[in-house]
Amino acid sequence: MKQYKAIFLDWDQTIGDWESAEYRALQDLYATYRLSEWYDCFEDYLLVYRTRNVELWQLYGEQEVTKEYLHRERFLYPMLKPLGLDVLPCPPRAMVELADEMGKEFLALTNKYFTLLPDAERVVKYLSQKYPLTIISNGFSEVQYYKFEHSGLKPYLTHILISEEVGSNKPQHGIFEEALIRNGVTKDEAIMIGDSYSSDIAGAKTAGIDQIWITTEETDKDATYKVTTLAEVVNLL
Repeated sequence: MKQYKAIFLDWDQTIGDWESAEYRALQDLYATYRLSEWYDCFEDYLLVYRTRNVELWQLYGEQEVTKEYLHRERFLYPMLKPLGLDVLPCPPRAMVELADEMGKEFLALTNKYFTLLPDAERVVKYLSQKYPLTIISNGFSEVQYYKFEHSGLKPYLTHILISEEVGSNKPQHGIFEEALIRNGVTKDEAIMIGDSYSSDIAGAKTAGIDQIWITTEETDKDATYKVTTLAEVVNLL
């Protein structure tokens, strides 16, 4: 394997267990806001929420929507859709305000339910002994820094780049180029580790940086290296 001088890491669902925190937070919101009035069961709501949320994050990564729009729309849309109101240019103000309220509570709940993925602590500590580690995240600053602090891993991170602070989102090359500058390395001397092909892997490719894709997906999409778990990264680096 090539000798690298810096490692770039995604955070959510690479280091932190975002899916579990998200699931539990949404369960709480479903009960608190009586969303069963719109949906037969929580899983039906979850499917609508996650489908729209994925679309919104892709748009956010391309800087086609704002953070504020994403934050509101992912909770507004699942309320409007069952009522056939999702096509309205101007949704009812009361529902917009409710979506904003849910969004704020959601962020607090995901912090409450935050945990690390299996092997994350061990792998981060191992890698930090050999390389400077840089987090590159599209997540929102107000929740990401809480997770960094409470993970116990912040002392092992050399740099933290949040897209809204840098002004460039993954998969755009700008945030990766900023990471190269911060570390004083060339694109051939760094490698990106992440779970998302569209933001982590495709973004690193655009910047000319090697990648380790953590995935169990059966696909023709390629990366410099593929592993199925974070623990396997130790065998490569």
